[in-house]
Amino acid sequence: MSSGAAGIQTPAKRTVKHGPYPASEKKRSVCHSLSSRSIGLFKNDAGALYRENLTVLRSLVCQDTTTFRNVWTKRSKSPIEYEKGRIYLENYRCCYSSIALKPELLYEFPKCSKLEKIEDALLCECPLGETLPKSSDHKPCLLALTANNWLYRLSAQTGALLESVYLSSQYKFRYLEWDVPQETMVIKSVQKKLVPMTRHTLLCLAVFRVLPLTLLGMLEINKRVFGKSVVDAMISHGLLIVTHSMGLVRLYSLEHITEQFMLKKLVLGEKSEWNGTTGLVGEAPFGIPLNIQIKDCPPLLFEVSCLENAFQIGGFPYHYIITPKQKRQKGSYHICSLKDNKLAKNGVQFMECCSLESDWIYFHPDDSGRIVHVGPNQINVLKVEEAQGSQCQVVQDFAIAAKRENKVNAVTVTASGRVVKTRFKQLDDDPDQETFRIVEYEGELDLLAVIQTETEGKALIGLYDNQTGAVIKDIALAESWDVTYSQVLFFERDTIVHIEQEPNSNFNCYVYKMTRDTTDEKEQQ
Repeated sequence: MSSGAAGIQTPAKRTVKHGPYPASEKKRSVCHSLSSRSIGLFKNDAGALYRENLTVLRSLVCQDTTTFRNVWTKRSKSPIEYEKGRIYLENYRCCYSSIALKPELLYEFPKCSKLEKIEDALLCECPLGETLPKSSDHKPCLLALTANNWLYRLSAQTGALLESVYLSSQYKFRYLEWDVPQETMVIKSVQKKLVPMTRHTLLCLAVFRVLPLTLLGMLEINKRVFGKSVVDAMISHGLLIVTHSMGLVRLYSLEHITEQFMLKKLVLGEKSEWNGTTGLVGEAPFGIPLNIQIKDCPPLLFEVSCLENAFQIGGFPYHYIITPKQKRQKGSYHICSLKDNKLAKNGVQFMECCSLESDWIYFHPDDSGRIVHVGPNQINVLKVEEAQGSQCQVVQDFAIAAKRENKVNAVTVTASGRVVKTRFKQLDDDPDQETFRIVEYEGELDLLAVIQTETEGKALIGLYDNQTGAVIKDIALAESWDVTYSQVLFFERDTIVHIEQEPNSNFNCYVYKMTRDTTDEKEQQ
């Protein structure tokens, strides 16, 4: 669950190639790859075999005779979540695996009270190359936060309780976010209702290392320290990100804060004394004391003023994307160097579009350092290159355009019978025109899946090569696409999961599986 607009991404490595599919491997047929694999012509390691299997799977997905068929539909009155082959229903009470040909129930918890329900969760995968103290640490687990401030570590396969930590009775914790994915997580409380002249604490953040589950610290965001204009805060990639009401975003080092303001190091399960009370850390009712107390504002690393606190960092070298606060700049995105705040050459990106929905921009999740700018009728994939001197420049890597006719003739007949033709321009996200709605990246197959809506509520998933933008094929969705619904789509290997929320808060989940279309073969026989 996202709790803020500001975002940090890790820098991309300085590489020329992206993706696990060299040109020589793309040219090989599936039969050749399977034959070579059967006689052991690959390196004797799991990584090489795994990459070859993904090459085969990509070839199968991209074949004209391969299609995706709806195999499972589920409706629910509560939110439906999906992550890495698992579908969660009824506030994570029921878990289905989507890996099989048809989703199968993995586990189901007994019904519980509102205080015991799971508010938010993160799926944690086992680390590679590390020896952990417990055998259960080497298997995927679900980190679940309940409404009554308990943090549970559950088996992702069976739902069995592995660990439990009681957080605190002083705050209401609601959100789970990754600080560093699969390494450290942050538990965020709801914001306190501040009474003027009496209370100054805005919210609380608890930081944990996930495997093994270890407490790093708990801290408050106080308006006396960070200023009266503070409206939100979060931790990402070792940085404390504080946002202010006037559109200001400030970054501080969490490592520096921990070293300077930690009062006492706490260990889960160990006895501790705090403010005259003794108890076990992480056990009820003692919970976790506030062992990091920020008395003074820490050294400022970086600050920027932007519209609606929308701020992203990524690329290589590090750049950030913002929309300036000036009204005349609304609708444009500025790409600037994090090192010296200089605007990159061609760094102002503005998409000419007339639509109800605005365009959006983000750093590509494939760690290539590229930037994806999505509008209703065009997708621009950009890259930041080093230019002469210290300034970098933004150039287009490739673009994907929707198929449409912008000019439309409106025909009217006057009272005298004269025919008048008027040419006008339709909205770029007109329901009767092909419009881009969602862009999803499948990292293991190195494909872009783009939801494209057409006339009469029909929707297609267009598959494009992530390196060149070349169109590969279209996949039709069986269900209609209502633009008034909240929609999300996941594409993972041979599975497509589509989740929609109706205005009446009902949720629908559709699961598609890869299959072979033999219609043409039957017609030829």
